[in-house]
Amino acid sequence: MQSITEIKSLRSQIKAWRQAGLSVALVPTMGNLHRGHFSLVEKAKTMADKVVVSIFVNPMQFGANEDLDNYPRTLNADKQGLAELDTDIVFTPSVDTIYPNGLGEQSFVDVPGVSMGYCGGTRPGHFKGVATVVTKLFNLVQPDYACFGEKDFQQLQVIKTMVRDLSIPVEVVGVPTMREVSGLAMSSRNGYLSADQKATATALFTTLNACAEQLKAGNTDYKALQQSAKQSLEQAGLKPDYFEIAQRDTLKAATLDDTQFVILAAAYLGSVRLIDNLQVVI
Repeated sequence: MQSITEIKSLRSQIKAWRQAGLSVALVPTMGNLHRGHFSLVEKAKTMADKVVVSIFVNPMQFGANEDLDNYPRTLNADKQGLAELDTDIVFTPSVDTIYPNGLGEQSFVDVPGVSMGYCGGTRPGHFKGVATVVTKLFNLVQPDYACFGEKDFQQLQVIKTMVRDLSIPVEVVGVPTMREVSGLAMSSRNGYLSADQKATATALFTTLNACAEQLKAGNTDYKALQQSAKQSLEQAGLKPDYFEIAQRDTLKAATLDDTQFVILAAAYLGSVRLIDNLQVVI
């Protein structure tokens, strides 16, 4: 596995692969890798000849009240895990490499509509940061495929929309959420939870499933379902941020005519913010 930090070296290797007629897949990450991330790499390896994994803690997607400095960084362990998967390149640029003129002088990408509300409402500017850095990574690697986890469903839809709107020649692939045996979605944030908190956190997935069963049973009182779900989360010891039933592809509020849904949820457990979702087709 090659470990590359500079753009010139990355482009040189990508160019050589292209000249050899090889396809390329990209897995963008912020590091602190877990089994969910590795499933993205495994998926990428089935689709392309070569796989690039980027590790970059992107300051543009962190808000003023979010602690960028304390984001967990586990580069040595991340590299070891990626090497065991026979990853071809791990790209670990510095902030100066990605934003040489600083964030204040950086062009950015904003994706209207789908980036509004949900996590976009709670974290203003977050998806602008995501869209900008992913666009830059797409330009640097020029992949045929890019794999993203479905746990961050709004992020996935933002990137798919951006690729479509800007005619970027990459196939964006959503990979199903990896879960603990308890049902808790795997996340770097889980490392902040105690054993007792992890047990409490399973209520998020349980509540999503209960709502999904109601939808499948024909219950179309979406507001009542959402309110009931929030009450269930509160009773379990979580503080709901949002719990919404949306149209799967647009993320607009669900209507009576919809048959493809995504239930999007976020809740706080102490200071830890957890997100999850379930897709439902009727």
